Amino acid sequence: MENTRELFQMMTRRFGLLNKYCCSIGGNDISPVQSHILYEVDRQHNPSMQQIAETLGTDITTFSRQVQSLIKMNLLQKTPDPSDRRVYTLSLTVEGKFVATTIDQQMNAYLEEVFSFMSEFERDMVIRSIKLMNEAMAKSDKCCNPITG
Repeated sequence: MENTRELFQMMTRRFGLLNKYCCSIGGNDISPVQSHILYEVDRQHNPSMQQIAETLGTDITTFSRQVQSLIKMNLLQKTPDPSDRRVYTLSLTVEGKFVATTIDQQMNAYLEEVFSFMSEFERDMVIRSIKLMNEAMAKSDKCCNPITG
């Protein structure tokens, strides 16, 4: 039987998800977590800090530290919500938008290259399988929570 955990470990390493930095853009070294934050802030319209933390499945304390580092890098802005001053919304700065777009282009180019080694049938099968896996993972009680043992 195939060692499925080993397959996921290998894929995680190949995606660079364990690297300290996933990319260096415009003089900024961006970690995989920071890359995910930029992606989600870009994807959602003026999200609150809580919304992004929930989307990424991280605790608010760890998330706040990451947000602060992105603000210091001038990639992210944190603005008090006019209707509720306790809530902060996040948005990309011009430089943040450039970095998020560049990461997106790099990831899409990488995936395009990887898929170029497959037939159209294999590519469709992989994408369908990933969708199926994501749906199944969302149903798990352990989804998006650190596994404690």
